[in-house]
Amino acid sequence: DYTVGRESGATFVVFLDADGENDLSAADYRLLANTADSGPTCVIRVVRSIAIAEGRETLAHDPEAEWFMDYRNADGLPGVVGGDGIMVVVAFLIAQQLVTAHHGNRIVIGARDGVKDVQVGSNGSFRVDLGRWTSGGFTNTVAVPMVSIAELDELEFSNDPQLDSTSTGFDTVFIAQQDPIVDDGIGRIRVRVVTHGLGEIPSCGTAAVAAALETRRGLGAEAPHNWRVDSIGGSRGVQFFPTEEGEHVSISGAAEIVRRGTVTL
Repeated sequence: DYTVGRESGATFVVFLDADGENDLSAADYRLLANTADSGPTCVIRVVRSIAIAEGRETLAHDPEAEWFMDYRNADGLPGVVGGDGIMVVVAFLIAQQLVTAHHGNRIVIGARDGVKDVQVGSNGSFRVDLGRWTSGGFTNTVAVPMVSIAELDELEFSNDPQLDSTSTGFDTVFIAQQDPIVDDGIGRIRVRVVTHGLGEIPSCGTAAVAAALETRRGLGAEAPHNWRVDSIGGSRGVQFFPTEEGEHVSISGAAEIVRRGTVTL
């Protein structure tokens, strides 16, 4: 059994393997990735962290997180993290009655790059703390500033941009500033996202973060901490906030369960 979930136009196939008993191949994940109506997408296997701790898995384990997201790119290979995917996982766990979610609740999800705090909002909205960002950027995303919204809209992606990486999941985000760039203390940009192996996708949470980081860096010390990032798939918030270990970044949006299905592997 699998579930298709969506956040800001980004679609994911999610399935439960609570005890870590399903040893799927890359080919199995590729088959699952094609069950979504939107075409090939990422797949997330949800497994109890205790199953990982007992040695059934070779994934990173953190006892703070009851659930772990085994994130796979459309080619079936492991991925690090997807901010949109985390929101969909929490929506999935709520729908399965595996976590109790009330407004303001904090849910911790394990990922390959550490645990992620998810705060539950209203009407299916979530805010995910993606952790501390570095001066080198965010994950495996290349940010390309554009001159205008018109230039952004005119881009055609018949082929992936020619970059130094050809691995699936390597994102390029093209950024245009809204006018005005800051409105009521909130930075505003529009983006389009291309993923190697998939072409243009409706949206991507980590690409939105990379775009906000790039634009914020260009604005200097007066840049706002809160951003709205618009994409083909919808809008999401990006927030920068101080912690004891340095500045963290979070994304916020709404996730929904689209449909459920069954496939034989």
